[in-house]
Amino acid sequence: MTPTGVLVLADGTVIKGMGCGAQGHAVGEVCFNTAMTGYQEIMTDPSYAGQIVTFTFPHIGNVGTNEDDIEMLNAASRQGARGVIMHAAISAPANHRATRSLQAWLEARGIIGLSGVDTRALTTLIREKGMPNGVIAHARDGVFDLDALRAMAAQWPGIDGMDLVPDVTSLQRSDWHGGKWQVQGGYSAGEAAKFRVVAIDYGIKRNILRLLTANGCAVTIVPATTDADTILALKPDGVFLSNGPGDPAETGKYAVPVIQKLLAEKIPTFGICLGHQMMGLALGGRTIKMPQGHHGANHPVKEHATGKVEIVSMNHGFAVDALSLPAHVVETHVSLFDGSNCGLALKDAPAFSVQHHPEASPGPQDSHYLFDRFAAMMAANRA
Repeated sequence: MTPTGVLVLADGTVIKGMGCGAQGHAVGEVCFNTAMTGYQEIMTDPSYAGQIVTFTFPHIGNVGTNEDDIEMLNAASRQGARGVIMHAAISAPANHRATRSLQAWLEARGIIGLSGVDTRALTTLIREKGMPNGVIAHARDGVFDLDALRAMAAQWPGIDGMDLVPDVTSLQRSDWHGGKWQVQGGYSAGEAAKFRVVAIDYGIKRNILRLLTANGCAVTIVPATTDADTILALKPDGVFLSNGPGDPAETGKYAVPVIQKLLAEKIPTFGICLGHQMMGLALGGRTIKMPQGHHGANHPVKEHATGKVEIVSMNHGFAVDALSLPAHVVETHVSLFDGSNCGLALKDAPAFSVQHHPEASPGPQDSHYLFDRFAAMMAANRA
């Protein structure tokens, strides 16, 4: 059978397979994700902008797709993963929630897929050599200009030094409505609003917004470049710093001064993922590029204060350097895989952040207490 899809890495390596989804090509950083479920949420997570996702779980697509499990705020946006790599071919959907197959969904959203790949070998390559730049391509006739694809992969500058937030942030201010999903009845209306929260959108996920609403927050979403005075004029009880893609040091050039001013006002602040990294930078720390990053739903993270180990969802290629944090900042969580920083809190202000995604529920609710903590912090600050 003639291969109809290829992955071409920046070092010239060519991996052939069967193309699926949209035709064409896309360039990005190749990472791997170890989650066994949630492939639609992963592919629509704005934090994956600029990346091609290799799934280590062999069967992707067996529960189909639906419109409820899209994570990006603008459901029609295509600014999630640029491509997807799988071991097995996409099977017909077998789930009562499915509205169409993964093949049809990928094609409709312009996402290029590649199956028939030895994903274990590719994962080993990433673990040993780091996340490479690459081009994923799909052509039904199986004709590829490999030299051109090699050149494209080699010339792409990579995510290190790249600000991708402008591609995924909201264009204007909006209010969020909607609570958690329930087995009977789908998504709820949320709890009665007790607090006003401004969420700075660096690429926010919908389920974060649902859990904020479920904890009594009326949420106003603002674009990533919104200035501090505009946020303060909304009189928030708390500020949320969202997840997002790209190099935090680049996004920090305009985001850090805003966060520093908000922290100076002692407004309760909670950050997740890129928001955690922005918090670290705003406090005087630095971020570092990780060789392979953390991408999966089975990562053990320890909370220092309690000794509790949580199973969490992660998606990040940069990390806060714990050794760079000043004395008035305490490390709250640490990865048990590699000892990297996964949380911080201020000793002299009501602010904290975590690197992992507590809203993604792999535990399934190991980390939901963080949203309760944010609500309690706002209540105490108001009192």
